[in-house]
Amino acid sequence: MPEISKEEVEKLLAKYKTKLAVDLNPEDQEVQQVGVIRTRAYEQFKKEYLPKHMSWYEKMANQAEKILHAKPDPKRARDIQDDIDTCHVNVTPSGVFSLSLLLPLMIIVLGVTASLMITGGMFFPMFFLFAGGVLIRPLGSMPRYMAENWRMKASNQMVLSIFYVVTYMRHTSNLELAIDFAAEHLSPPLSLDFKRVIWNLETEKYPSIKESLDAYLDTWRKYNMEFIESMHLVEGSLLESDENARVAMLDKALDVILQETYEKMLHYAHNLKSPLTMLNMLGVILPILGLVILPLVVSFMEGVAWYHLATLYNIILPASVYFLGKQILSKRPSGYGNVDLSKNPELKKFQNVLIKMGGQEIQIKPIYISFIIAALFLLMAFLPLIMHILNPGWDIAYLQSGDVIIVPAGQYTHDEAKFYFIGYHMSVKPENGYLGPFGLGATLLSVGLPLAAGVSFGFYHRTRTKNVLKIRDETKKLEAEFASALFQLGNRLGDGYPAEIAFTKVAETIPDTVSGKFFGLVSGNIQRLGMSVEQAIFDPDVGALVQYPTDLIETSMKVLVESAKKGPLVAAQALINVSRYIKEMRAVDERSRDLMADTISSMKSQVGFLTPAISGIVIGITSMVTSILGKLGEQLQKIH
Repeated sequence: MPEISKEEVEKLLAKYKTKLAVDLNPEDQEVQQVGVIRTRAYEQFKKEYLPKHMSWYEKMANQAEKILHAKPDPKRARDIQDDIDTCHVNVTPSGVFSLSLLLPLMIIVLGVTASLMITGGMFFPMFFLFAGGVLIRPLGSMPRYMAENWRMKASNQMVLSIFYVVTYMRHTSNLELAIDFAAEHLSPPLSLDFKRVIWNLETEKYPSIKESLDAYLDTWRKYNMEFIESMHLVEGSLLESDENARVAMLDKALDVILQETYEKMLHYAHNLKSPLTMLNMLGVILPILGLVILPLVVSFMEGVAWYHLATLYNIILPASVYFLGKQILSKRPSGYGNVDLSKNPELKKFQNVLIKMGGQEIQIKPIYISFIIAALFLLMAFLPLIMHILNPGWDIAYLQSGDVIIVPAGQYTHDEAKFYFIGYHMSVKPENGYLGPFGLGATLLSVGLPLAAGVSFGFYHRTRTKNVLKIRDETKKLEAEFASALFQLGNRLGDGYPAEIAFTKVAETIPDTVSGKFFGLVSGNIQRLGMSVEQAIFDPDVGALVQYPTDLIETSMKVLVESAKKGPLVAAQALINVSRYIKEMRAVDERSRDLMADTISSMKSQVGFLTPAISGIVIGITSMVTSILGKLGEQLQKIH
């Protein structure tokens, strides 16, 4: 077994001296505060990481507990507490249960009261009654949804966490320092879990790192057994006296999580076809069928108004599709996820409209242009109403003979008119006056209303993502060939080359590839700017990752930099393992694409062609029905 370095010995000695000082000299207030300071650091770290919606949920649940203080049954309380512990929110089972009753009750009371006062009908009171009843279950299960989301994000990092622990323990057989090392180099949320493992040890909740780690691993027993098996193999390596057997057990730990993750991803890909088909039916087919049927319902069924359909079509249906999609994603096993480049602060400027004038670059936020586009289309949509307000009764009529005439102000109609531009008609009840606009021109101009939303939103999101997507496409090309490039880099390190020279060697071997350009950037930074390997890759201004911002590349380079500190052979083995991991995950991605190709191509064709075509037909039919009903009203008035 290799000797522990002097620095690590001093770190361990300092820690246990602090603990002895607390036990032997309790009067020493400064020493006693060490645990409190660490607790504060952990709490501060947690506060910075947790999303804002979690803090809002905490406030609401704690307030509901003060008002209602309802308690769930003991079995459910235990399940809720387990989920609360997983997602690190400061609530109690009683607060969760109280909120799940109080908030729906408030929605029902306020919604029903407001609906009866404003509309007087029974549709919206029944809607709020139904909505409140439906919300009881999701609100009561909110900690479970948060915990599932947490586990999904954490599971993406589990393979990487085993990489870090194994990389550290290859050189230094100390589990506590290895967990601390992984916690420092992982990103949230798994880093938060690992910090809590160390925190529980330092605050003496558990007497040893093994017990603290085992307590944490128990929370994953139902969800990720391969992670637990790998960690147990890592713990077992501490008991091996033979160095070769110890390293072999660490390699086995890495092999177990790689193989099991690969198999779970394959099973998930197989099981994804059925829920994706359901999502297709609910999110694409059903709205298309609704487009055909619902306008006819408004025209011919008594008591059905546009806002009834808007509630069904724009609130209930999208909410159902959203929750179904979240449920499908929550069952995804560990792997590596795609990086969200929009959150990269270095790429923020590419989300704006960039105009180059001389040597300067002007940035315009796309939201301002989107508002102007929306305003222009809204003006177009409301033009018939504006014209009616400014000049009531004025219109343009297309006659049976084919002539076009101007209908003077105040006249509204013409006996020989076939179509009207604005189209106001006298109501069946004369006291209601003239109603409209029902004209062909008003119908066509009303398309400006959805265009105002569609074009402005489309422009905003297209502008924000267009430049960033180009960078993402480059990073995807890099990821596609990165496994073989890493393998070559690992082999060069295994030949005894230092990392600085290994990058240059591999860049010269694959010069015309994206990976070669990336390694060339690293090599150039080292040679021209005199940077270290770590600076050449991670420097915020000129580092190679600035041009290729992807989690997969970043984590691979972190493993390289940290393992290289333990020697080139350790780094070589780590990179070869990372290469295998990337290759297997890509194989799963390709298999998933094959299994879902039919459903996805069907969805694309329906969204890209069928939906616009049917929408056009429905608008035509609706316009025709409205015109026919208007004509019938006029003829009936003449008969009477």
